[in-house]
Amino acid sequence: MKRIQAIEAAELEEDAKCKLGGWLQEIKNLGGIAFLKIRDRTGVFQVVLSKEEMEDSFDEAVNISRESVLLVEGKKKDTDQTELGFELHPISIKVETEAEKPLPLGVVDKVDAEMGTRFDNRFLDLRKKEKRLIFEIRKHLLDGLRDFFTKEDFVEINTPKIVAAGAEGGATLFNVEYYDSEAYLAQSPQLYKQMLMAAGFERVFEIAPAYRAEDFDTIRHTSEFISLDFEISFIESSNDIIDMTSYMIRHALSHTVDNCEKQLEELGVEIEIPEYPFKKIPYRECISILKDKGFKWDEEPTIGTEEEKILGEHVRDEYETDFFFITEFPTKVKEGTFYAMRKEYDPSLTTYFDLEYKGQELVSGGQREHRYEMLVKQMEEVGLDTEVFQTYLDTFKYGMPTHGGIGLGLDRLLQQMLDLPNIREAILFPRDTQRLEP
Repeated sequence: MKRIQAIEAAELEEDAKCKLGGWLQEIKNLGGIAFLKIRDRTGVFQVVLSKEEMEDSFDEAVNISRESVLLVEGKKKDTDQTELGFELHPISIKVETEAEKPLPLGVVDKVDAEMGTRFDNRFLDLRKKEKRLIFEIRKHLLDGLRDFFTKEDFVEINTPKIVAAGAEGGATLFNVEYYDSEAYLAQSPQLYKQMLMAAGFERVFEIAPAYRAEDFDTIRHTSEFISLDFEISFIESSNDIIDMTSYMIRHALSHTVDNCEKQLEELGVEIEIPEYPFKKIPYRECISILKDKGFKWDEEPTIGTEEEKILGEHVRDEYETDFFFITEFPTKVKEGTFYAMRKEYDPSLTTYFDLEYKGQELVSGGQREHRYEMLVKQMEEVGLDTEVFQTYLDTFKYGMPTHGGIGLGLDRLLQQMLDLPNIREAILFPRDTQRLEP
């Protein structure tokens, strides 16, 4: 008999024979009768053991260690006393693998372990229902994003993750051994997305890992993360990119809400579907708002983590939304982004923007510089060796349309959506300055 899931067994008729399997969550031994709660991905089902009926194996069964994997064949009995509306009266119980004692991490214990212990034993941590729900929601979020790009006629791409040069300078690059050459892990697919605009693809997107060798640990940064990037050609201005980003966010969040009603309810989360158009606030205006709220800077005013948080609270209070764009970033602030288009009337400003969500940067993007001579000039201004980027630069010599795009941190989007306290909660096996395994 083939094993079925608990939720499938709930649909069977009374007295139907079935085989269920899962992890032993709890045993209640009342002497002559015992109840085994067994968990699979779809729910927790109860197995009722009678000592009178299972005299030879009862004592052995009630002493199986928690989190062992069991296969139980038996008869389904309807009851309103269990989560799934049935219990199983066993014909046979097979221990597939028995868990060692003690467990390094409790799965259903009310007292949670420290984060370090949890991530050292991540496979056990992910057995917890509330942790698994996060990744069920993540799946639907990804489905919603891909659905948007399909509807908007984008081509999904896969760009190299071992590269010869970084898109954002060398300070945060991971070196890798690549035969006899010097190479790096990609910070971003930026340069390749632009090459594909020169190739005539016009609309591309990628959802893939990216790497930043940033030597600090925060609740919003990891060394490896999933980046969502898109690039489109023949734009009139950055407003085209802002519009596409807004539509993308609305579609993805709506799709997630429509498909994750149960999961969101169990996590106690409500997701805002923002109204279009999103609020746009120029960088200089943001600085003025922050000054009015008492912020002072020793040198040039900047928008850092604390400033973002206060701006988010301001926008929530003033406009009743958690989403807004910071626009017209100064060239000095985006200095490392050498491909950012500068404003014709004021080269001290770029066409770049950030999308903020609940006081955190979610998206960065804008119109790119598509003119070869201007691009070379901007690279030289920030001290980049243009010879290192010659393959990239060559694509601008033979017909490059106006274009632009964004990069979005998927893990951060999920963190903000679900109000997770740390971005690592949104990643199955996070990587940071302290963690290389599991």
